[in-house]
Amino acid sequence: MYIKLKVTVAAAITAAAGVALAQDMVVKIGHVAPISGPQAAYGKDNENGARMAIEDLNAAGVMIGGRKARFELVAEDDAADPKQGAAVAQKLCDAKVAGVAGHLNSGTTIPASKIYNDCGIPHITPSATNPNLTKPGYKTTWRLLANDNALGAGLAFYAADALKLKRIAVIDDRTAYGQGVAEVFKRTALAKGIAIVDDQFTTDKSVDFMSILTAIKSKNPDGVFFGGMDPQAGPMLRQMEQLGLSNVKYFGGDGICTMDLIKQAAGAKTLDNVICAEGGASLEKMPGGDAWKKRYDAKYPGQFQVYSPYVYDAVHVLVDAMKRAGSSDPKVYTAKLGETNYKGITTNVMFESNGELKNPSMTLYTYKGTSKIALN
Repeated sequence: MYIKLKVTVAAAITAAAGVALAQDMVVKIGHVAPISGPQAAYGKDNENGARMAIEDLNAAGVMIGGRKARFELVAEDDAADPKQGAAVAQKLCDAKVAGVAGHLNSGTTIPASKIYNDCGIPHITPSATNPNLTKPGYKTTWRLLANDNALGAGLAFYAADALKLKRIAVIDDRTAYGQGVAEVFKRTALAKGIAIVDDQFTTDKSVDFMSILTAIKSKNPDGVFFGGMDPQAGPMLRQMEQLGLSNVKYFGGDGICTMDLIKQAAGAKTLDNVICAEGGASLEKMPGGDAWKKRYDAKYPGQFQVYSPYVYDAVHVLVDAMKRAGSSDPKVYTAKLGETNYKGITTNVMFESNGELKNPSMTLYTYKGTSKIALN
């Protein structure tokens, strides 16, 4: 009798647990970044941030509309390729994810944004900075950091006002991001009285810049601006040193402003001439930056680049809107994103009506040896 009762009680407990589990809601969050190719270090860093957010949310036992939510990450690789980015966006639409943190690049985020708009899924980019992203006015598009209007202009102001430079050459990688930030820099620099002595372009796959740099050297610039990413900036810095351009300042946006640039530059002294800009505060000045970075480094040693804190916040902002709406259905909770007032680790997140971050900050950096140092 005792044995039978024990078995019956155990079965009842198991059945109750099964009912409780069945009542849990599964919420799929998409993440997209280049996990393969030259920009994989960025992509893995971003994905790490998304995974940390999912783990923390599941540990917290989040309730949405009176039901416990269990979050799953659907991670995809767009290889920083616009066509692959669009294909992955459609894949996430078909998978009926509740929201997307991504993409990393402007060139992939812009075409993907239309697809997300058409299928009604909100996405928050942690890193795509081209101002054109929010121009269509999609109600599903949000950005978690300053755009290129702030970054390019801030660098031009620093070149003119702080460094008193007069002659700058510009190079861009022909991507939406590289061209965008370079155009803003040129426009602002010209308005500040700086002469643009040369205007060159390359690709986001190139590693040989000797002919471009030789042409630029003949124009005797005191600065070079590069609109692109660190897999190109590193070799470019090495080749500038080889050509004797060791005293020329080197500017770039957040695409070059990574810890990986130190490795890419491979000991070139020209690394000390870099001044780069990131949208957002430095980790030390973020509301929760230092404590979060310690946790990140413990889980993913040596992998931090730039954007993972923003990805972490992007996932939390999506879920915060779901909680306030009482639903993970994009049709129900998307409008709540416009009312966001979320205390993140990067900043207190609030959005303008067009999806841009309210009151975005910007930080300038330089490099000394193996350290990346904030200038403001």
